Amino acid sequence: QVQLVESGGGLVQAGDSLRLSCAASGRTFNSYDMGWFRQAPGKEREFVATITRNGGSTAYADSVKGRFTISRDNAKNTVYLQMNNLKPEDTAVYSCTAGYGSSYSFSSHYWGQGTQVTVSS
Repeated sequence: QVQLVESGGGLVQAGDSLRLSCAASGRTFNSYDMGWFRQAPGKEREFVATITRNGGSTAYADSVKGRFTISRDNAKNTVYLQMNNLKPEDTAVYSCTAGYGSSYSFSSHYWGQGTQVTVSS
């Protein structure tokens, strides 16, 4: 069992930066690939970024490539999402997930409750 708790969301202006964190409980964090997904109002949840168990490989949605960076610290059981040059279309609830795979084929086993990111123009 893995419990995930996100933090770091908020209200920012276009062009600003935010760093999301996702803290995982349990001693099996480094046995899971991790991902960030987001869901905007009235839209389906979409893939944002994934990272492999050892952090050696990452994948990004085209809409965030070059602006967002996913990373993890297995010693701290935490995965991060650094978001730069935020745009109003990035407004969504961001959730982290633990599972297997990468990119659009990621298979989620556990989800956090999500953190709201709102970007004003």
